[in-house]
Amino acid sequence: MARASGGRKLLRWFLLLCAGAIVLVLLVVLMFRFVNPPTSAFMLGYQLQGANKSLAHEWVPMREISPWMPLAVVASEDQRFPHHVGVDFEAVRQALSEYRAGDGLRGASTITQQTAKNLFLWNGRSFIRKAIEAGLALVIDGLWSKQRVLEVYLNIAEFGPGIYGVEAASQAYFGKPARHLTEYQAALLAAVLPNPKVLRVNSPSSYVLERVAWIRGQIAQLGAGYLRDL
Repeated sequence: MARASGGRKLLRWFLLLCAGAIVLVLLVVLMFRFVNPPTSAFMLGYQLQGANKSLAHEWVPMREISPWMPLAVVASEDQRFPHHVGVDFEAVRQALSEYRAGDGLRGASTITQQTAKNLFLWNGRSFIRKAIEAGLALVIDGLWSKQRVLEVYLNIAEFGPGIYGVEAASQAYFGKPARHLTEYQAALLAAVLPNPKVLRVNSPSSYVLERVAWIRGQIAQLGAGYLRDL
């Protein structure tokens, strides 16, 4: 009896700990709806890699970002962004169907999932991390506006080694603030997002330039007003 009672007590404490962790996460996510995150898990991880590693980051509100930039990342990364709930279940089903058919398992991460990963998590391909990422994305989509998701994403995304956020990227690569980015420059920044440690804005490969052309074509199809009603 004593052993059973002790087991129930441990289970109760474990459940209370899990509930407390969930409440804490909800409070932090809700806070970041109104308060700009001072840093991110990815930025902290980069700095922990070496004491001498410099990091460029400057937060800017959405009104100070060229409208081409959110349109470019949506065209490049997540064209169903205005319509899904943080996780694009249709894209996930399609990716799993292709995998079962013998194709490689491609990513189906939304911009909301990438925001959750960059802000709170670590890089990697484990199913546990992907499950946490998806859960956080659903919470973020429920508590933030779509406009806020884009604002946070554009301010914490990595655009090159040690360069985080669109303002730092615009200043580093083009010598001007993010509000003055052209369509081409926005597409070029968006083109390196899948692998900013390898793909370069300042010396774009033929692959990057092909992506830029494709992104600009997608922007034209979506139309300049695609994100107007977010």
